[in-house]
Amino acid sequence: MITCQHDTAVVVLSYNGKDLHKLFFPELIQESKGLYDVILVDNASTDDTAQYVATYFPEVQIVTIKTNHGFANGYFEGLNQIQAKYYVLLSADFEITNAWFQPLHQLMQLHPEIGACQPKIKYYKEKHMFEYAGAGGGFIDKWGYLFCRGRIFFTLEEDHGQYNNTIETFWAGGGCMFVNAALYHKLGGLDRDLYAHMEEVDLCWRMKNHGYKIAYCGASEVFHIGGSVISYGSPQKIFYNYRNSLVLLLKNLPFSKLVWLLPFRLILDGVSAFRSLLKGDFKEIKAIVRAHWSFFLSLPLWLRKRKVSQGLVTNPQMYGIYPKSIIWEYFAKKKTLFTDLETTLLEKEIL
Repeated sequence: MITCQHDTAVVVLSYNGKDLHKLFFPELIQESKGLYDVILVDNASTDDTAQYVATYFPEVQIVTIKTNHGFANGYFEGLNQIQAKYYVLLSADFEITNAWFQPLHQLMQLHPEIGACQPKIKYYKEKHMFEYAGAGGGFIDKWGYLFCRGRIFFTLEEDHGQYNNTIETFWAGGGCMFVNAALYHKLGGLDRDLYAHMEEVDLCWRMKNHGYKIAYCGASEVFHIGGSVISYGSPQKIFYNYRNSLVLLLKNLPFSKLVWLLPFRLILDGVSAFRSLLKGDFKEIKAIVRAHWSFFLSLPLWLRKRKVSQGLVTNPQMYGIYPKSIIWEYFAKKKTLFTDLETTLLEKEIL
């Protein structure tokens, strides 16, 4: 068990990430002095990642996972071996910036009702652009589809300072997520059976169901390479996107809403598969069908998880749900930017 010297552990999950650590660890460690501990969770790397980090970055403590069972499981096992007041889940392919940490830390200290928060997440290769996974804060529409300030479906926005404020959101990006550690463990942590993709949304939703808020802090900024674990648009990514979105609804929705929303989502998935057929994208169709089979074959598992999740529901904080269809807004009404939406419904500032 690792007991941190500071109240915050910045935990980097790595699988064969030596080249990324060469690139990003020097600044991360330089920024850490007097503020946070840096811990590497080596997710059964097959190269010399752990040895390299131990040799060249002796300040970094290392937790070793013997078998790689995915992103969510790596953090699930790793965080169980780390004692701290706060965790920062930081993916290996993130570049931090000067003074990135303190605004996030201060936000969590001043607002104990916040279970998790994220910084502004931008694209490492085009640093004026927001990045897909988290961008300027995560939201969900009335049908359970996810989107962000700064990114709706395939459209990324340029950062002009339009999202520099601090607001309440529905979910925080898991690539750089500041988390209340005690709450994390109380709620069971990341769901390792999701493997990878949307596990942070599931955690945030459980936090909100338990009476906590999720936030975005525009005063902190980081850069994400993106697609380094599961490439965007790959059949594997599509599979987890469709399957895990169904799991999220099943685990976290109240029964009165689940009974009609989940069947409707299954219909919408069928429409999406038909659209893929018209495009001749048979890999996408196969991924959607596999996702549905996986969801239904593991239904007893998901129902057991729902029972646990629903047993922890206390004073739900459901701010961050857009009361319209983001699919209709984006594809039919051509509202491709967050500012095209009725943003007054989604920009509740935290002072």
